[in-house]
Amino acid sequence: MARAVLTPERPTRAGAELADEAGSVQVTVSALAGRFDIKVASLYSHVTSSQNLKTRIALVALEELADRVAAALAGRADEDALVAFADARSDYAREHPGRYDAAQRGLDPETAAASAGVRHARMTRAILRGYDLSELDRTHAVRMLGSVFHGSVSLETAGGFSHTGVDSQASWLWILDGLDALCGTGARRDRQRAAPPDALRNAAHPRIRTTRTS
Repeated sequence: MARAVLTPERPTRAGAELADEAGSVQVTVSALAGRFDIKVASLYSHVTSSQNLKTRIALVALEELADRVAAALAGRADEDALVAFADARSDYAREHPGRYDAAQRGLDPETAAASAGVRHARMTRAILRGYDLSELDRTHAVRMLGSVFHGSVSLETAGGFSHTGVDSQASWLWILDGLDALCGTGARRDRQRAAPPDALRNAAHPRIRTTRTS
């Protein structure tokens, strides 16, 4: 049988496929060499180590996921954008579990700055602009959304939601409604912080009007 002719991209793509099939922890240079039916030494001209391979898979996954999210967000705003953003991420995680897991891999600052992770951060902040949050609360919200989305997807793919008769999709929609409401609450709180004290007092007690004394 003729051995595979490798290009610089093929090991990464094959590693991504292996991650989806067997899990990202199973991705090694040795396993990949077996997939191509070549010696490990022959693969080192394209991949320097198993860690390097996993980093390259992470970069591919981040790029794929960013493209999918960007397509889902086109023409959407506010809660529609939030739902589209969340659904695109969860769909990708279900279709490509190994790649999604690889995308969570920690990257060194230089690699991270050049990766599609920057696009993810920008898109997350973009969908939050409709909630009129302060810059500080927007940062909190970015972290909250990432934590909730990743936690929910991870639990579901691990079978954590299979022990009750409640449909996981119903819970997912409930979660998204809750996040939308919470982001709206944060925006209202920010406006209250910025309002003059008299305006806050009058808003809380509409029958009370402050008077000025000279």
